[in-house]
Amino acid sequence: MSTGTLLENLSPAGGTGGGGQGNSERHNRYGLLLVVLLVSYVLSAFVQGKWVAAVQIGLFLGVSLIAFQAERIKRRTARLLMGVIIAGSVVAVVLALNKSEVDSGLAYSWSALLLLAAAIVIIRRVLAQPEVSLRSIYGAVSAYVIIGLMFAAIYAAINQFTAEEFFTQGPVASLKTFQYFSFTTLTTLGYGDYTAKGSGGQAVAVMEAMLGQIFLATLVARLVSGFRRADRGQQAHSAAPTGPAQPDGPGDQADPAQPARPGPAQGGPALASARRSPRARARQARRSRLRPG
Repeated sequence: MSTGTLLENLSPAGGTGGGGQGNSERHNRYGLLLVVLLVSYVLSAFVQGKWVAAVQIGLFLGVSLIAFQAERIKRRTARLLMGVIIAGSVVAVVLALNKSEVDSGLAYSWSALLLLAAAIVIIRRVLAQPEVSLRSIYGAVSAYVIIGLMFAAIYAAINQFTAEEFFTQGPVASLKTFQYFSFTTLTTLGYGDYTAKGSGGQAVAVMEAMLGQIFLATLVARLVSGFRRADRGQQAHSAAPTGPAQPDGPGDQADPAQPARPGPAQGGPALASARRSPRARARQARRSRLRPG
């Protein structure tokens, strides 16, 4: 996957006119979506502070808007939906900046809801595409990253709503730690440096591990295999000869022993007369009768 291919997917595909599949592909900016997700993860991994959670909610708002942009819904419904998402995100940002644990838990819960809706829309859109392309693979990878960030927000909300610490290792819970634990659980690496303490956190971790395996074994593997088949089909089509078919064997070649079929200049006057039009033949007959015997 080259840098040029990634930059190509940052811009809309196709022109401004037309409809159908080309028009829907124009709004599937999965390359831009993946970049926003990576920026969100890197920001929370290297920077600490309550404002990081607020900035991340803003980035998740952009993720949900990009995801819903590809959906074909009525304009009035789309405006209402976007208004609810933006208003809820503004309230969540205010709650994330407060020092209350309940407010932080509500902000993390809103982030999880945004990411869940974005993941559902992206997966539905990827499965609805008739052909597997690089944009489909970008969409599947983006949905996979969204799932990891969503479970990290769920773990953070559980930690804020419960009195006991989330991890068995003690009070080391932070946003970057929850994201680290989420992705190691999603990919079933299981380093063992952080483990969930309560039964609720353990149950959610098991669900994430199962979902990660099912996602990789079904959706991503299916898309990659379909993309390879389509690529091989295009190569075979481009390698096929485009000129007239050549004779395969001696049976298709002309036999030199057989006489060639008479052409327009062969066969004598009888054949030439037979190929004339009826009017020409009638004129020739009258001329023959008028000639002196």
